Amino acid sequence: MNRTKQLAALAALCAAVWTAPLFAVDNTPPLPDPVMQQRYLGLTHELRCVQCQNEALADSNVNLAADLRLEIHDMLLAGKSDEEIRSFLVARYGEFILFRPRMNWHNAWLWGAPGLMLLAGFGIAVRVMRKRASLPITDDDEPGSTPAA
Repeated sequence: MNRTKQLAALAALCAAVWTAPLFAVDNTPPLPDPVMQQRYLGLTHELRCVQCQNEALADSNVNLAADLRLEIHDMLLAGKSDEEIRSFLVARYGEFILFRPRMNWHNAWLWGAPGLMLLAGFGIAVRVMRKRASLPITDDDEPGSTPAA
């Protein structure tokens, strides 16, 4: 019986070792230069998977994300800069692919809206307080009296 437990544990260990690569998300081969590998990791973490929508390319396990990771890998090997890679992907998939969108005239309202809303709220609050301050104070009831029903 002790031998059976040892064989079962060995079989479980072998299964865990052999199936571990199946759960890996990024199957692209590592880049030869550690600096390029860091650039690759940085890009895949700051770019959004267009199929998963709120997941980074590095964390997504869908086929499209794997293809995009391989595309980024190949572009880095071809000597493209990070900005060239981002521009290529934005041209292909739109600004949605960027977790941190670029500031331009198309999305300027997104950047300016919080400040404008804060100013509008402050203006409304000042206007309400001034209007209330100008209202006359009328207190016809004497203290301690009950209102008439």
